[in-house]
Amino acid sequence: MNAAVRLKVNGVTRHVTAAPDSSLLSLLRDDLGLTGAHYGCGHGACGACYVLIDGEAVPACVTAIGEATDKEIVTIEGLARGDVLHPVQQAFLEEDAMQCGACTSGMVMSAVALLERAPHPKEDEIREALAPHLCRCGVYGRAIRAVKRAAR
Repeated sequence: MNAAVRLKVNGVTRHVTAAPDSSLLSLLRDDLGLTGAHYGCGHGACGACYVLIDGEAVPACVTAIGEATDKEIVTIEGLARGDVLHPVQQAFLEEDAMQCGACTSGMVMSAVALLERAPHPKEDEIREALAPHLCRCGVYGRAIRAVKRAAR
């Protein structure tokens, strides 16, 4: 059954009508047009759909809309400030830490969450933060360098 839901997405309060148990990813992509979080496995196992909820990187495909109500949601689209990329986005560009792009937004979101809680992470912390993300192109080394660059 659909219900009125209030979500704060990228700093904007949104009022939507949706089933509280439906996927946050579907709402973001289909209803709000925020397509940066990608649909991958649909089971929270690949990392393509990660967003931040109250600063924590979570898979949006297995997060019910009801779990995100009245919380701060940030998608990849909400990181840049105007024409200025977030430092993690800029570092991913500078380190060429993307190829096909399926995993990139999720990795960036996990890196942002990591740097918020540990501004100068050790390499093992970076690896742990990026571990949920499957990259078929194998950019892991470049992604680790990008997170280190962003931490500087």
